[in-house]
Amino acid sequence: MKSITRLLRLWAIQRVFIRHGLDELVLSIPLFRPVAFLYYLFPWNWRRQRQDFGPRGERIRLSLEELGPIFIKFGQMLSTRRDLMPDDIAIELTRLQDRVPPFSSATARQLIEKAYGRPVTDVFQHFETDPMASASIAQVHAATLWNGKAVVVKVLRPGIEKTIRQDIAVMYLLAELVQRYWKDARRLRPVEIVAEYEKTIFDELDLIREAANASQVRRNFEQEPMLYVPEIYWDYTHTNVMVMERIYGIPVGDIQRLKDLGVNFKRLGELGVEIFFTQVFRHNFFHADMHPGNIFVDATQPNEPQYMAVDFGIVGTLTPEDKRYLAENFYAFFNRDYKRVAELHVESGWVPPTTRVDEFESAIRSVCEPIFNLPIKDISFGNFLLRLFQTARRFNMEVQPQLVLLQKTLLNIEGLGRQLYPDLDLWSTAKPFIERWMDEQVGVRALLNGVKVNLPKLLENLPYMPNLWHEVLKQATQQQLKLQYESKQLEQLQQELKHSQTQLRFIIAGGSLMVGASLLISSADLSLDPALSALSWSVALLGLALLGYGLLKR
Repeated sequence: MKSITRLLRLWAIQRVFIRHGLDELVLSIPLFRPVAFLYYLFPWNWRRQRQDFGPRGERIRLSLEELGPIFIKFGQMLSTRRDLMPDDIAIELTRLQDRVPPFSSATARQLIEKAYGRPVTDVFQHFETDPMASASIAQVHAATLWNGKAVVVKVLRPGIEKTIRQDIAVMYLLAELVQRYWKDARRLRPVEIVAEYEKTIFDELDLIREAANASQVRRNFEQEPMLYVPEIYWDYTHTNVMVMERIYGIPVGDIQRLKDLGVNFKRLGELGVEIFFTQVFRHNFFHADMHPGNIFVDATQPNEPQYMAVDFGIVGTLTPEDKRYLAENFYAFFNRDYKRVAELHVESGWVPPTTRVDEFESAIRSVCEPIFNLPIKDISFGNFLLRLFQTARRFNMEVQPQLVLLQKTLLNIEGLGRQLYPDLDLWSTAKPFIERWMDEQVGVRALLNGVKVNLPKLLENLPYMPNLWHEVLKQATQQQLKLQYESKQLEQLQQELKHSQTQLRFIIAGGSLMVGASLLISSADLSLDPALSALSWSVALLGLALLGYGLLKR
């Protein structure tokens, strides 16, 4: 039954592609070329007239939007992967927005009442019928609590989990086919990418998890006015319904309104970079869905604006190893130490250990050097990433699925920076932060922080130190006595071995002399030569004596 469902979904996907003129594009993929001729045997293609459907990137984007929320989200993720597709398609995919029609307000009320077990009017003093916004996973309604607080109610789409599971199954099927029949698949690891996407998308279906993410980011920035996160009302939050404080910021994409209010765009651009690096390297917990629809600006103080963020369904973290390697890569990159960048890629296992560092260094330099000291408006990150991934392909650099969210977030930040303040010097803004972070990790600050962290533990154990030292000395003494005993045993064994070797030499020598004398006595007529006879018997007796001595000693 599952196989039939997958085939039906594949057929529906193919129909959408055909409707947008993507049939030839699909059939040009090496995986489908062997069966492409069958497609042209269908009668409806005999007289089909070709028409201008527009650029292929636009057609792909429109197809993904028509296929629904899961493909929209997947397209947004793929937009960060310039190594998987041509540049024109990747750029078009960055324009994917969650343009999904809202579901009915009656359905929303039913879902809310089912979650709370009581009528909406008992929970909210006022509930807006028309949704404020509708996205691929959920939609939001404005409301007012009975205590007068203005809130936003987020409700998951009905039946969304079933749709996601069906589409994920299809994606796994396609990824497995690509991995089996495409030679570059081992490096690109499509199945792992789908698995990473599956984890991310299913995390979004649990609004309790999203609420916890939002609360964590809110705590992280409590003492820093750069970013404001709305408060979560936990008494009203369930797995499919979430209630949070309503904010009244200006959408970050409303540039004209921000200009009319006299907002300092240079400061806004610098804050965006600082927020990104703070979340990634200091908190190790970053908002990974920072598209313009989720970001607002508080322009109460135009010269010191404040970002406001919502929708924490997708967050990212890094392992300590990945975070350290990334920070060192950034640090080396900002200092134009391309040799260190190449060495780090080899050390981290991102490129094969047989890679020649000097060649990799030269390739990285040719990509990175031209964009230094340029403002963000003069940097084509599309071309930069394209050349960088081409270099990675040349050196068999494997895709790191765990870094996909970080790449996506970085491109979102770059897009915001280009929109808000194109003259922003990205390098000079980010470099001091990375240098400070590196100093905190490996410099004097790291030493002081280590003392600060461990000093309470040391003071706590100080009263027990004499006993601890006594135990340590006792164990050391016992260990030393044990080593001395073992040393004496070893010396004794060596002496015994030496004596055994001496005894063995006597036995071998005596046996050899006796054998030699016996051969001589048996092969000659000793009666004719008394001297030879005497010598033979003397050698035999000597051999017997040596053999007897060796056996007795042993």
